[in-house]
Amino acid sequence: MAKMRRGRSVRGFAAMDSDTQREIASLGGKAAHAEGTAHEFTPQEASAAGRKGGQMVSKDRKHMAEIGRIGGLNRSRSGRATATRTRTMKAGGGRAQAKKSRAGRS
Repeated sequence: MAKMRRGRSVRGFAAMDSDTQREIASLGGKAAHAEGTAHEFTPQEASAAGRKGGQMVSKDRKHMAEIGRIGGLNRSRSGRATATRTRTMKAGGGRAQAKKSRAGRS
C-alpha cells in the first residue's frame, strides 16, 4: 500500500527516499547537458535572478529584522563591537565625552 501524506497517497517520485530522488535527478541533469538542451545561466541572467530573489526576501520585514538581530549578536560575541566601543571611549567620544560635557554645564 502507498504511503499517506495529508490524506493523499504518495506514489512514484514522492514515495522514494531522498537519496534515490537525488540520483535520478542527477542522471536527468547529466543527460540534458550531454544532449545540449540544459539551460546554463549567463552572468547577466544569474545577476538578475539573484537581485530578484534578494528583493523578494527583503519584503519580509520580520525576516530581515531577525537576520539583523543575529548579525548584531554574532558581532558582539566576537568582540569587535566591544573593541570599537573601547577605542571610542579612549578617544574621548561616546558616553565618557557626554558625561564630561554635562558635568561642565552645571
